[in-house]
Amino acid sequence: MARKLEGKIAVVTGGSTGIGLAIAKRFAAEGAQVIITGRRQVELEKAGNAVGPNALAVQADSANLSDLSRLYSEVKSRYGRIDVLVANAGGGSMLPLGSITEEQYDDTFDRNVKGVLFTVQNALPLLVDGASVILTGSISPGPIKTPGLLELAGPDSVKQQGMLDYMAMTVPLGRVGEPDEVAKAAVFLASDDASYIAGIELFVDGGQAQI
Repeated sequence: MARKLEGKIAVVTGGSTGIGLAIAKRFAAEGAQVIITGRRQVELEKAGNAVGPNALAVQADSANLSDLSRLYSEVKSRYGRIDVLVANAGGGSMLPLGSITEEQYDDTFDRNVKGVLFTVQNALPLLVDGASVILTGSISPGPIKTPGLLELAGPDSVKQQGMLDYMAMTVPLGRVGEPDEVAKAAVFLASDDASYIAGIELFVDGGQAQI
């Protein structure tokens, strides 16, 4: 059976954990050469090993333009092109109004706005005609059980489970999602099966957006 991404060159930012790592694993399993990025070297190396021999791990902060330049120079020298770009890196912390600091604001917007914008813009010279560009908003995930989500509840496992149980009550399917369920949607958008799809917002949320 032919693999859906055979021979494609895919870049996945924020690929060291959570949804990004799940996407990278799925892409590699479907035949793609996957370049993953992350800010934390130890976690990034573990992720590269988890993805397998079709992975190249490049330490990079998507909000740092020098890091992006180095990333794309590496991709150009090794592969010469990008067929699939997943601008997945992001995140941040939450503070109530009255407690927000300039540092927290800058970190949030650097990671979720600046980083995404320049990840895509700086990749343009390498993107082939018909390339797939997938943003977090292209696959709108509902509550997905990732390390980042669990961190919002703090280190206590009881509180973490309580948060997951509450979130499950808000989802018509009655549960939170798994990262691989988002990854399977990403494979579709990155494959030739989605060749006439553009600008889509594909909800992978257990029906949450429909209620």
